[in-house]
Amino acid sequence: MNIKREPASLSPGSQRKDDSVSLYDFKVENEMGFEEDLEQYRGKVLLIVNTASKCGFTPQYEGLQRLYEKYRESGFTILGFPCNQFKHQEPGSMEEIKEFCSLQYGVTFPIYNKLEVNGKNTHPLFRFLKDEARGFAGTKAIKWNFTKFLVDQEGNVIKRFSPATEPADIEPDIQQLLN
Repeated sequence: MNIKREPASLSPGSQRKDDSVSLYDFKVENEMGFEEDLEQYRGKVLLIVNTASKCGFTPQYEGLQRLYEKYRESGFTILGFPCNQFKHQEPGSMEEIKEFCSLQYGVTFPIYNKLEVNGKNTHPLFRFLKDEARGFAGTKAIKWNFTKFLVDQEGNVIKRFSPATEPADIEPDIQQLLN
């Protein structure tokens, strides 16, 4: 599902001749600050999540890690994007965030650099995700940490899940996409 987008929301050089945008056109910063193309995830089912270490939903890292371990060999991965926009619940440096996720929850799925998911500095990836899958009552804004977006192997945003949705409750949707 490709959509029309203004060139300003794309990474430089990723505009297509037909002006459509794909999830795979976006670049994100890894924890070291280097850009990575999401193209590397083409052909995989993705769960993209905005995360925070000091949130009531933070224990969901455990369930996310279980899903990752169970399905990664089948072509599934989780991409975590720390965000400090909700009551400053992700104040740490990337080193602190990675250490916390690893030590407290055994997280081994990719955790990318902090970004913004709402407002004038919304990262283009999250602008795209919100356009493709709106929230409750059709809202675009992300309401809280641990909002989740399920993406199929072709880069189509299939579904958006609220922060209160437990990772285990997403498993049937993941299985369906992997089969």
